[in-house]
Amino acid sequence: MATQDSGYYDYTIVAPEMPAMFDGMKLAAVATVLYVIVRCLNLKSPTAAPDITYQDTPLNRFLLKSCPILTKEYIPPLLWGKSGHLQTALYGKMGRVSCPHPIGLRKYLPMQDGATATFDLFEPMGDHRTGDDVTMVICPGIGNHSEKHYIRTFVGHSQKEGYRCAVLNHLGALPNIELTSPRMFTYGCTWEFASMVGYIKKMFPHTHLIVVGFSLGGNIVCKFLGENRTNQERVLCCVSVCQGYSALRAQETFLQWDQCRRFYNFLMADNMKKIILSHRGSLFGSATKMEDADLSRLYTATSLMQIDETIMRKFHGHNSLKEYYEKESCVHYIHNVDVPLLLVNSADDPLVHGSLLTIPRTLAEKKQNVIFALTLHGGHLGFFEGAVLVPQPLTWMDKVIVGYANAMCQWEKQKPPCQKSGNLNTSCPEEKAA
Repeated sequence: MATQDSGYYDYTIVAPEMPAMFDGMKLAAVATVLYVIVRCLNLKSPTAAPDITYQDTPLNRFLLKSCPILTKEYIPPLLWGKSGHLQTALYGKMGRVSCPHPIGLRKYLPMQDGATATFDLFEPMGDHRTGDDVTMVICPGIGNHSEKHYIRTFVGHSQKEGYRCAVLNHLGALPNIELTSPRMFTYGCTWEFASMVGYIKKMFPHTHLIVVGFSLGGNIVCKFLGENRTNQERVLCCVSVCQGYSALRAQETFLQWDQCRRFYNFLMADNMKKIILSHRGSLFGSATKMEDADLSRLYTATSLMQIDETIMRKFHGHNSLKEYYEKESCVHYIHNVDVPLLLVNSADDPLVHGSLLTIPRTLAEKKQNVIFALTLHGGHLGFFEGAVLVPQPLTWMDKVIVGYANAMCQWEKQKPPCQKSGNLNTSCPEEKAA
């Protein structure tokens, strides 16, 4: 108790209470930090099997039975794997764990407009389990190529399973390959992919094709198959991972700050600017469609839409951004795809808004050849698996694509010869006699 006998107050009784107050503040701070971590890392989110939308057909039952990973629980790394942002960021910055270095042969294909398409060809490391010749024709994501970590990991895994792999290098994406015409890759241009597929069909006349597209590449491969029915000949199936299906519908969501989508838009725009400016001489020369004003607007662009409006739509003569997005999006072609089609997306993908996922879900409800798989976690092309902290070298995505392809090859193997892929006569003699 404080006294005034000696002319001053005695605070010796109050002092011991101060450390307790500070301890309480520390506990409150720690609790706040833990709460933020739990919320940001989404630690309370459950793990679950993908939500599968499909029609009950003999083929789909066979595929889901033969590719059980599609129906089993996907378990991301415990401490960070439930955050779509961290999955996306780690894929973008770190790539893959123990990434292989597959050795391929680079091919150069001259195009009619003077452009030169390139792709890398990787031979299988052994026989395919069915004994057949099967080639994965792969289209990477925006501005990507065969040297990206996620492509190398997938190619390495596919080679070990007996697949030949052909990987398109998007026109202008490789830093050491100069453009030979004033044009680079765009959101939905299928010319280079079609040229690669044509080369593979000619050089390997007995091979079956598995078509695979990642992100922007998913849009290109689905559009390619839907543009012309002949493009589906000798194609066993198609797998598209993390695409957005409609650029016109996606452009509004890319300007929103929800899930930091506007920030991702800025980062991707900045990367696109670097790619375009690395080919400044080819794209902005005196004989090109580009003007000095376009270059000035490119420097100040802060979104993909501004770059598409200023630069990308002009490569193919589109009059407006709306026209460009409408004609280049696979949503207008994908219903023409009749080969088995697996569409994979993640619910926590920060780039693909949930409203866009009504497109693949509706398609799977209407078409018997489509399976739509939606995971709770995975981010954008992440899909890491692991126990607590360190992810496994192979991702859930790698395993799903190869597992689905293996199942399709097995299904094709057991079909009657008249029903084999690429045979336009779909009725067997036995059926006609019946």
